[in-house]
Amino acid sequence: MISLKSALAKPFAKRVHYTIKKWAKKPFETQEKVFQNLISEAASTQFGKDHDFISINSHQDFVKRVPVRDYEDLKPYVERVVAGEEDILWKGKPIYFAKTSGTTSGSKYIPITKESMPYHVEAARNAILMYIKETGNSKFVDGKMIFLQGSPILKEQNGIQLGRLSGIVAHYVPKYLQKNRLPSWETNCIEDWETKVDAIVDETLPENMTIISGIPSWVQMYFEKIQQKTGKKVGDVFKNFNLFIFGGVNYEPYRAKFENLIGRKVDSIELYPASEGFFAFQDKQHEKGMLLQLNSGIFYEFIKADEFFNENPKRITIKDVEVGVNYVMIISTNAGLWAYNIGDTVEFTSTKPYRVIVSGRIKHFISAFGEHVIGKEVEQAMQEAVLGSSIQISEFTVAPQINPKEGLPYHEWFVEFENEPDDVSALAKKIDASLQKQNSYYFDLIQGKVLQPLKITKVKKSGFQEYMKSVGKLGGQNKLPRLSNDRKIVEGFPHSN
Repeated sequence: MISLKSALAKPFAKRVHYTIKKWAKKPFETQEKVFQNLISEAASTQFGKDHDFISINSHQDFVKRVPVRDYEDLKPYVERVVAGEEDILWKGKPIYFAKTSGTTSGSKYIPITKESMPYHVEAARNAILMYIKETGNSKFVDGKMIFLQGSPILKEQNGIQLGRLSGIVAHYVPKYLQKNRLPSWETNCIEDWETKVDAIVDETLPENMTIISGIPSWVQMYFEKIQQKTGKKVGDVFKNFNLFIFGGVNYEPYRAKFENLIGRKVDSIELYPASEGFFAFQDKQHEKGMLLQLNSGIFYEFIKADEFFNENPKRITIKDVEVGVNYVMIISTNAGLWAYNIGDTVEFTSTKPYRVIVSGRIKHFISAFGEHVIGKEVEQAMQEAVLGSSIQISEFTVAPQINPKEGLPYHEWFVEFENEPDDVSALAKKIDASLQKQNSYYFDLIQGKVLQPLKITKVKKSGFQEYMKSVGKLGGQNKLPRLSNDRKIVEGFPHSN
């Protein structure tokens, strides 16, 4: 028998699908409207006055007056907002600061305003509703759902609430989902990640779990603990679990491992949320990429990644983007971020409608020798190399080895295997071949005997978790970069023999 909640979800999904389709079909008009609205709303703020918003009528005007900034560049304004001043970056005061651990600048305080908050909540909801509209499956709304996230305990600073984004969002769970949602408030407030995951396992085991959601590496930890405790596959423990929702990292390197832990395939929805805004979500099960949220109080600009560090790189809008090009994404938002570089690189998979994949971080690449290898390339190389084999990877990261004891420099791949290959050097050869095929600079350096082919260093079981724990970054929204341009991270790794 279909429950009332399940029956009502379908017409609701249909309505949301219609609304989304409407703006997705008019992308330029939609973005222009967002742009004009942002400029007029913020004209009387301190930032608006400093940058002459009153005379900005077009994107060209905006580019002339507002330079691209990252957090460090915007910090003088943010500090005034944190100190309690009003009308600095956006009218009034923000209602929250999402506190994130910046790699270079210590803690970052990202403002969230009463205008921007609803979009953080709606996008996640709409992703599920679009899935219901496409598949006709709404039975899962009657089961229990879990989202592995940060603590919802917020602090207050000068009248502004302060916490992790996922903890802030926890305060906005719609009434009709409250009864279905796990973990409990008390469990969610546990700060120590391992203690928290143990408590979540205990709470969820007796329940009818239908949706499980979180960053793949942390969900993996949860699944492994369930398997250890029950001796069963996750899909046998939760027979109605059919939808995995994730964000933050590429799922592909984890997919084989997950299907093994679950014991079967489950549908998945990819999200692209950040403290700075909810940028995209997967709107179709069989299309590559996530639908860019053009109607969410965010105006987007793009700079080609390989031109980003030039003197004066060209800033373009969605009108001029091309499929398959690596871009740095620049945002201006109704939370008061202006021409702001969030540090992500994206690639468009489609322009009708506009869909993106996250290809990496503009700072996370290896170019110790001019090869400019990016996250997407190393992930694809690993994926291709293990395809069709029984090899399973838990986690990996890549760093340059500039001064080897002997021979030419090389890229060193630190890999934690779930299921090891018989021949590690054969796997390394396959990965290297794929990387050469994808990246012409890397190919030239190998062929020109500047680099020798990559080498794999095995990391002991749970080595990545141990490392994250040792640097105080276990759990929550923390994730390890896929690659770095130095050896700072890998120096702390517990290696396998």
